[in-house]
Amino acid sequence: MGKTVRDESTASAYWAAANTFCSLKDVHVIADAPVGCYNLVGVAVMDYTDAVPYLENFTPTSLTEKEIASCGSSEVVQELIEKLSAPHRQLILISSAESEMIGSDHERMLQMKFPDVRYFSSNSLGENEWQGRDRALRWLFEQFDNRKAAAVEPGTVSIIGPTYGCFNSPSDLAELKRLIAGAGGKLKHVYPFESTLFDISDLKNSDIIVVMYKEFGSELAKLLERPILYAPFGIEETKNFIHSIGDLIGNREQADRFLHLEKQTTLRPIWDLWRGPQAEWFPTVRFGVIAGKTYAEGLETFLAHEMGMQCLFSIDGAKADNTTIREELRQKQPQFLFGRMPDKIYLAETSAATRFIPASFPGPIVRRALGTPFMGHSGTVWLLQEIVNALYDMLFNFLPIQRRTEPTEIPATKVSWSSEAESLLQELVKKAPFISQISFGRELKNRAELLATSQGKNTVTVELLQQMK
Repeated sequence: MGKTVRDESTASAYWAAANTFCSLKDVHVIADAPVGCYNLVGVAVMDYTDAVPYLENFTPTSLTEKEIASCGSSEVVQELIEKLSAPHRQLILISSAESEMIGSDHERMLQMKFPDVRYFSSNSLGENEWQGRDRALRWLFEQFDNRKAAAVEPGTVSIIGPTYGCFNSPSDLAELKRLIAGAGGKLKHVYPFESTLFDISDLKNSDIIVVMYKEFGSELAKLLERPILYAPFGIEETKNFIHSIGDLIGNREQADRFLHLEKQTTLRPIWDLWRGPQAEWFPTVRFGVIAGKTYAEGLETFLAHEMGMQCLFSIDGAKADNTTIREELRQKQPQFLFGRMPDKIYLAETSAATRFIPASFPGPIVRRALGTPFMGHSGTVWLLQEIVNALYDMLFNFLPIQRRTEPTEIPATKVSWSSEAESLLQELVKKAPFISQISFGRELKNRAELLATSQGKNTVTVELLQQMK
């Protein structure tokens, strides 16, 4: 019997192609795809958020049973091409899983009738969205490069990576731009988010390439044969990123000045929080991450290696075994979980007290504001601020507030505890967030003694405690 896959972690390469090509302003995508859910990317939003806006440059062929079962999709594709053709508009036809299953390959037909229209086989059945984005970015450059020799413009920096459907792209992109400018670099292109086919060739003329995500973009960056930097997380990586830009453009003094200013301004809250009493909580914080590789590794780097928090696990969502994750969350509940909507569901199934912080798609989360970065120095401040505020909120919930409710019931008679039950109680309390362990233990003990009294027992046993789980 084959393995059952619980909750697919990534979309297919079809979505990758749509999200990549539609980011270019002068491209119109024709998706050889059926009626139904494949229209969502064109008329709604990916992951039920506004991470993907309404795509006016996307048209599906809306395959029906007729095309799939008998005549194929060639006729409807030709009709759409004739309808959508216009000056200064590049048409790109992409395949879907359904069109690939019926063997729709339009390469020859396009060469004969519409030589200006390009065909991209998304390999939807064989690749996930990160593999698909990587191949789509490289394909675009290979198709539309002007074939001229590179003429590198000193001091220029281009960013490869941000496409529709990427978690937190606007905010993290804004932080990358800020760091590049501060270090003395001149931003040339953001590809493909802020590009057109006309300026794709200019990528090779950049002095430095910054790859925003570890999941994709590296293939194209290597093809360009320029120095490559990756988007930084945490304090040390960001310092090295700033210094690297300064060194590569020959202006280390500007980078040093910017870094000195950053310590006095952007990073100041980190120092203030570190000197405050809440810093004593940091070593007690247990967190887990299930996200894209970039965010999974970046959060562990900053929170665990630099802030000294306890990382229970850091998992690349594309390689996640969701059944194992679900069981692990049931066994050991972190105080904070950075993750996806499936992970939030797993926490709800166990009534966990874990604070969930979105860090990846899929999930109904809007992240279009520029003030919620994970990357760079601004990201360190925002992340630590969120955690400290959540810790204060957690503490508030356990304050001995006089509530307008019935007084808490206490056992009428004294109840003893077996040594085994005492040991189990201590183990259960250790699983609770550190700040709330005293209150949690007191409440659990009171409930156990009330249960013993209601059953006519004068001793709390392991069996009785297990009835409360």
